[in-house]
Amino acid sequence: MSGEQYEDLSAVAIGAAVAAGELSALAVVEAALRRVDRLDGSVRAFRELWPERARAAARAIDRARSTDLARAIDLARSTGAAGDAASRHTGRIAQPFLGVPIAVKSARQVERLTAAGAVPIGLTAVPGAGTAWQTWGSTERGPTLNPWDPALVPGGSSAGSAVAVATGMVPLATGSDGAGSVRIPAAWCGVLGLKPTNGVVPAGDRTGLAAGGVLARDPADLRAWLSVMDVPATAARPLRVVWSADLGFAETAPEIAAIARAALTDLVSTGALTESSVEVELHDPEAAWTALRQDNTLPHATTTDGPREINDRLLQEVFTQVDLIATPTTPNPPHPHEGPGDTMSVALTWAFNLSGHPAISLPAGFTAAGSPVGLQLVARRHHEGDLLTAADQLDRPVRVARP
Repeated sequence: MSGEQYEDLSAVAIGAAVAAGELSALAVVEAALRRVDRLDGSVRAFRELWPERARAAARAIDRARSTDLARAIDLARSTGAAGDAASRHTGRIAQPFLGVPIAVKSARQVERLTAAGAVPIGLTAVPGAGTAWQTWGSTERGPTLNPWDPALVPGGSSAGSAVAVATGMVPLATGSDGAGSVRIPAAWCGVLGLKPTNGVVPAGDRTGLAAGGVLARDPADLRAWLSVMDVPATAARPLRVVWSADLGFAETAPEIAAIARAALTDLVSTGALTESSVEVELHDPEAAWTALRQDNTLPHATTTDGPREINDRLLQEVFTQVDLIATPTTPNPPHPHEGPGDTMSVALTWAFNLSGHPAISLPAGFTAAGSPVGLQLVARRHHEGDLLTAADQLDRPVRVARP
């Protein structure tokens, strides 16, 4: 299997091809490991690799599939209906990620993903100690680099997962999102990043701020991931959407706002979304988020007039009138490795960790300097399907970064 063939396939496409016997799981895993060997030295997405474990898992998948298929054919022959036994057999396989190489940040998802056929190949980079900002990744070989510009950070804290997906090393990677930690690296690496409704995919966070999430290049892979996580993904059309460049408080760079706004206009032009004029003026959630993160027993968490509670009421009112809120994912482009300075890269994301609403970052385009920009869409609680309906309208494949 060539690197180009592997790069072009989504996770769902790989799973279907392995199930049908068109590809072996081992050939796919070997293609992934070759790509990691070729690219990871220049971006440092992984802090740990599991090549032999991955090969063993892939061989086991191939053996099991061959055994099951042989049994299906023998049964069909014994009943005089062997003609299309193979196709009937593949139709019974309920493993959408069969033989799919994945990268792992959040181990809490691995049991379900491996049950769905996925093959973990390594542990991805996350921020190290020494800084308050989390929009970077650390490995023993040095920091994780943005695949579009090594002078910039990839975002975080799901830094390595985003880079592994953006460079085509894997089609899908796990993440967790407590303030934007899936959506921000997705935006800055030019891929899809989904945070579901808080609580439906646990992330082991006592504050309830974090949710298990996923990064991918194809909306179909997000839909399959939600299915594996037992999260419903139904939606209605057309979806009503409102645009806000700043949620009423963020200092969003004009270029970032313009690129994200243009991406929303493209989605609306498909007819799947209709734009509404609704005021979205939230309170800056920094104090509420910080207080809850530091001590979730503080009285602030139970007040009725704090910024969190006020925002909850405001969002409830907004979502009686629209299905989606659209913003830039971040107010700023990726920053250098020295840090973001005074810029709050989480300004547009962490309000929805406090409120628990599901949110997605979609690739929106590139700045004049060549950095990816994300469009964030936020849906009503437990309406992940609305986010995927919007993501399905992307009119071009997500570009693979070539560092």
